Formats: sequence, structure tokens, C-alpha cells
Amino acid sequence: MPEFDGWNQIWELNRRVTDLGEPLALTDETRALLRSTAAEVAIAPEEVTNALQGDAGAAALLEEIAKRIRVGSRRLSRALSESRKLEEAGDRDAARAPLLALLDVEVVPLYREQAEIQLETLDEP
Repeated sequence: MPEFDGWNQIWELNRRVTDLGEPLALTDETRALLRSTAAEVAIAPEEVTNALQGDAGAAALLEEIAKRIRVGSRRLSRALSESRKLEEAGDRDAARAPLLALLDVEVVPLYREQAEIQLETLDEP
């Protein structure tokens, strides 16, 4: 299960680096944050190790982590919303489609798990 405080820290750090142009200070704490949150969004350990070799790689890693969290969250919200509307309209088969489409592209384990849980509820009587 993700550490949402870490996700919030990533969001804030990415905002400061990307939006405000602050340099990324690659401290031990920052490395640990990037390493742990990268694992939570399904970035391979080798990719993380390589990225943490320098400031540019670490900044790119930060951006990718933040993107996976942001884009995946939006994708999940849309799929859940569309699925619920179809379910409420009485079409459980159609309600599965947006969730299955999400599972075809989503890599963040938490978002995949939430879609799978919703699929399971559609199978309940």
C-alpha cells in the first residue's frame, strides 16, 4: 500500500522543481523518497538506481513518478465514474468495459487494485 504522505511530498517537490524552477537537491532523504515512491508506481529498481546517479536523472525520475500518480489518478476516476453510470443504468456488462480498458494501460498497482475491486463488485448479485 502506498505511503500517501510520500505521494504528497512528491507532488510538492515536483511542483517546486517543475513549476517554480527550483533545483532538485539530491539529498539522502530525497533519494529515499524517490526510491520508495518509484516502487509504488511500478518503476523498475534498475531504472531508479540509474536515475539516481545524477541530478538530471533524478529530476526526470521525479517527473515520471508525479506523472504516473497524476495521470493514473485521473484515468481511474474517469473509469470509475463511467462504470458507475453504466451500472446505475442497469448495464453491468457495459460497466466492466471502462475498468477493463484501464487495466489494459494502468501500471500503478494501487490504481489497478481499485479497478479490480470495482470489477469484483460488478460480479456481486
